[in-house]
Amino acid sequence: MPRSPNQSELIESIYDAGLHPELWADVVVGLNAFIGSQACGLISKDPVSKSGATHYYCGVDPHYIQLYAETYAQHDPLARLPRYGEVRNIPDLVNYDDYRRGRFYQEWLRPQGCVDVANVVLEQSKSPCPMLMTVIPGRNMLDAGQRARMQSLVPHASRALLINKAIERKQQRAIALADVVDRLNAGVILLDAACNIVHSNPAAETLLAADDVLRSVGGRLTARSSAANSALRGIFRDAGEVAMAAATGRKIPMTSHDGSYYVAHVIALPSLLRDGAAERTSAVGALFVWKTELDGRSSAGVIDRTFDLTPAELRVLQSIVEIGGVPETAVALGIAETTVKTHLHRVFAKTGVSRQADLVKLAAGFSNPLMH
Repeated sequence: MPRSPNQSELIESIYDAGLHPELWADVVVGLNAFIGSQACGLISKDPVSKSGATHYYCGVDPHYIQLYAETYAQHDPLARLPRYGEVRNIPDLVNYDDYRRGRFYQEWLRPQGCVDVANVVLEQSKSPCPMLMTVIPGRNMLDAGQRARMQSLVPHASRALLINKAIERKQQRAIALADVVDRLNAGVILLDAACNIVHSNPAAETLLAADDVLRSVGGRLTARSSAANSALRGIFRDAGEVAMAAATGRKIPMTSHDGSYYVAHVIALPSLLRDGAAERTSAVGALFVWKTELDGRSSAGVIDRTFDLTPAELRVLQSIVEIGGVPETAVALGIAETTVKTHLHRVFAKTGVSRQADLVKLAAGFSNPLMH
């Protein structure tokens, strides 16, 4: 027979289960020993349908747990739930003589050699199926000492269950966000302070597998360009540098061996991804990488139709947005700077803006390069 824990030990284990739900099974054993009952469990009850689900229990044969779920939850007199935090046993809620003649007692409780059951609701929120602590005292009715011990544990179990739910919600959101990241056609790479790759989505894996613009060397991200490499090392040395680079819209231009241009955009890692996973990640930021091209699947057609741009003007606009100013665009497109300026002035006239920064903002409204 397990040693009955003292109250402080039990409360500590309850809060441990708040952080690690898999520990509730052991906690229920401790609750049972501390209360001095024959059986104990954590169950959720629907007061409308009277259905019940047993999540953790001890002291009851699994056969009776199954019978309760299939049949006897409907006949349980404690289906009429008390208010949060109030320990109630059967005589508190129904006529005891009538109860002893009912199916719940005659067919489910009595065969187990028991006469009473006590519940306490552990959730203050208006949950449709609140969690309860349920205790079967044994061959006797719930006594004052058992009631007091149950009552003393309510605030701690209640807080631990709230922690469980908060963590679960955060993990669900993190999983959903990670799923979105993995579906992006842009490469997404999470990096730590040494530029080690913490996570990469499928598009980034394809990019890394090409071993060209970016590559993984012993798990560390390196760029084909020494200038891009230096920029990566400087930005990702800590989360503060990443946040500053992200706030200023820092982009790192890169080229492939065939001259194609890529852009890496620095993103401050959301706290959801940083803290939402079961294990804290070492990533300090993210790099979103895409090829600098507009095609029929992206917003190029929308911009073209909206402003009646020629193909040459559209290429200049796209290069200004993704790569930089006039000199960089001239190099990228293989044309003279004067030609770039001519096309750029025409783009300004057609779009109604007069600065390159405004042109970038305008183009951003038409295109999300992460969702090509």
